[in-house]
Amino acid sequence: MPAKPKAAARNSVAVEDYLERILELINTKGYARVVDIAESLKISQASVTNMVQRLDGEGLLKYEKYRGLALTASGEALAQNITRRHRILTDFLRLFGLNEDMIFHDVEGMEHHISPPTLHAIEALTAQLARQPALLARVKAEVGR
Repeated sequence: MPAKPKAAARNSVAVEDYLERILELINTKGYARVVDIAESLKISQASVTNMVQRLDGEGLLKYEKYRGLALTASGEALAQNITRRHRILTDFLRLFGLNEDMIFHDVEGMEHHISPPTLHAIEALTAQLARQPALLARVKAEVGR
């Protein structure tokens, strides 16, 4: 039984990564194609096609072979939520002046495993620290040690 949650978690992480990247491509280029997704995620077009077909079957996007794809309302809502989590965590870590590569790496791991209450707490803390520069400076000094 323990193997199933790991497989499900791995699959949901992959689904989230795909949806996040598809939304990003649509927002920047106006469209997302299998070739663009594959290039962006640095994986094969065949792997992307398999996942895109799966996401189509799950009702998260509409896919037409050789034509491209579009997120459904539920796929877009999920992608927006993933993007929001990513932004909140990135904004929080940037407060401390951490290395951007490290922030990116850490956020990529955390964004898939954080609970809504914890994310809300980080969002509230980020807002408070941004409004209190003296406190933020003291925290940054502690982080820098």
